Amino acid sequence: QVQLVESGGGLVQAGGSLRLSCTASGSIFSINAMAWYRRAPGKERKLVADISSSGVTNYEESVKGRFTISRDNAQNTVYLQMNSLKPEDTAVYYCYADTTYYSGPYKLTGPSWGHGTQVTVSS
Repeated sequence: QVQLVESGGGLVQAGGSLRLSCTASGSIFSINAMAWYRRAPGKERKLVADISSSGVTNYEESVKGRFTISRDNAQNTVYLQMNSLKPEDTAVYYCYADTTYYSGPYKLTGPSWGHGTQVTVSS
């Protein structure tokens, strides 16, 4: 009922920047928290940053001061601005949203995930 589509990944040199975008669509009533996770090669998926519906943000320690999460509620979109990228930021980045959506006559709340976008930082 809810689809998340990410864009903006790619290959960048160390010290460079990328901006990820993720737009939610479907039978959405409201979007609560949104977040970005990443899975580095051979590692588990981990939270990078999240943002509440009111704009309160939280960051994983290693990205503080380099990454900025933001959202456009009117466009159902969350962004991740990534600056001063390092090779250790190389990962597949996944968008996450906790949404309230319509399912027939009902409103349900649950998590949705994007398919992921590859970010590769070369040294």
